[in-house]
Amino acid sequence: MIARATTRVFVAGHRGMVGSALVRHLQALGYEDILTATRSELDLTDQAAVQAFFRRHPIDQVYLAAAKVGGIHANNTYPADFIHDNLLIQANVIGAAHRAGVRKLLFLGSSCIYPKLAPQPMREDALLTGTLEATNEPYAIAKIAGIKLCESYNRQHGRDYRSVMPTNLYGPHDNYHPDNSHVIPALLRRFHEAVQGGEPEVAVWGSGRPMREFLHVDDMASACVHVMELDEATWRAATQPMLSHVNVGTGQDCTIRELAETVARVTGFEGRVVFDASKPDGTPRKLLDVSRLRGLGWEASIGLDEGLRDAYAWFRANAQQARAA
Repeated sequence: MIARATTRVFVAGHRGMVGSALVRHLQALGYEDILTATRSELDLTDQAAVQAFFRRHPIDQVYLAAAKVGGIHANNTYPADFIHDNLLIQANVIGAAHRAGVRKLLFLGSSCIYPKLAPQPMREDALLTGTLEATNEPYAIAKIAGIKLCESYNRQHGRDYRSVMPTNLYGPHDNYHPDNSHVIPALLRRFHEAVQGGEPEVAVWGSGRPMREFLHVDDMASACVHVMELDEATWRAATQPMLSHVNVGTGQDCTIRELAETVARVTGFEGRVVFDASKPDGTPRKLLDVSRLRGLGWEASIGLDEGLRDAYAWFRANAQQARAA
């Protein structure tokens, strides 16, 4: 049984969408010793600074939620930044945790690690069985490296470093940048501004046919802590032979057209929704097989309509901050 009140937890990336949800969830569960650091206080791409941080602060557990993230446009525009920064962050934090004697760490990956044409729903053992989606290949390779880094420390040094692969996430503190955001915040912002401006139509990238799965970030935080708190024997039994990773999702997906129509309803947009098929669709379908995590006792609880309303409420309450992102 974990002594939550006295366990010192470092949440890397606590100001991001996932990191902030993790802090909220940990606090709600009674974790009282949560360590965080802003980017100005600790540059995770600076190896010496990260090692010094771990030497200064005794840490029991690490949640590695820090990452450089973005949607299709950002991945296409800044591929070198995405692979370079994420490789540095992962290597620095995981390596420093090991050197400091931290036994437990949770690495957050992404469902883009799986091949573009992987059988659906995608199982954990689909990793490295085919060609990646070209639009986010550099980011995916960085995330695959993070998984393998955790695996390697487990094999060589007996660490208990675990990895979770979330589906598409959304919720409070998401990135609403007009060019570099993911699909849900991009659509929420676009439809909101169309309502405010009285616009007759909203254009959505792609054909609308690709299918995607979406998970509210509060569910993601719940899943992360659930995985971290599993006893080692249970985790090892579920992730043999590589002591690797588990998928985190809802097990349900929808088309981008259905998503756009739901966002229109949530934001009160009553005009036309048109699709720009000249823009890239990305992977045709991305649905995770979440049977392994269900077998470990966790399931998502926030439906898409409910989750979108929560995300939109946060956006409206924080419109100035979100629009400046």
